[in-house]
Amino acid sequence: METALDKGRVLLESLPYPDDTDHHFVVDPSKFDFYAMDCYRIAGEDRLAEMYAREVIRSSTDPDGTERKPMRNAEARITLGVVAARVGDLDQAVTYGRRALEGDRKSLPSLLMCSKELATLVRERYPKEPEAVAYLDEVRALSAS
Repeated sequence: METALDKGRVLLESLPYPDDTDHHFVVDPSKFDFYAMDCYRIAGEDRLAEMYAREVIRSSTDPDGTERKPMRNAEARITLGVVAARVGDLDQAVTYGRRALEGDRKSLPSLLMCSKELATLVRERYPKEPEAVAYLDEVRALSAS
C-alpha cells in the first residue's frame, strides 16, 4: 500500500498544478491526502489515518470555518471516529460520527458506506453502551431514508 501511495504521490507531483481544482474532471492534488487517509484507516494505521484526516479537514475548510469540501470533511470525521473507537474513546467516536452525518450536502451512499466501518466498530466493541446504541439507531434511521 505504501509503495502504491508513493507512486501516486510522485505521479501527482509530476503534473502541473491545475488552474481550477473545483472542476469535476480535474485532479485535485489535495485529494491525495483524502485517499491516503482512507488507506491508512483501512490498514489500521491509526496514527497516520488521524494525521491525514486532520489535514483533509484543515485543507478543506476556509479560515472563517466555511467547509469547501463538506463530503471530504465528513469522511475525515468518520476516520477520526474510527480511530477514537479503536483506542476506547466511545464518546469521541460517536461525536465524530454524528458530526459527519449532520452536514448539509451529502452523498448519502458514499457517506453510509464509510460510516459502516465506524458503526461496525461501535457495535462490536460497545454493544450495550447506551450512547453506542443511540448512535447506531441514528445511522440505521439515515440508512432507511
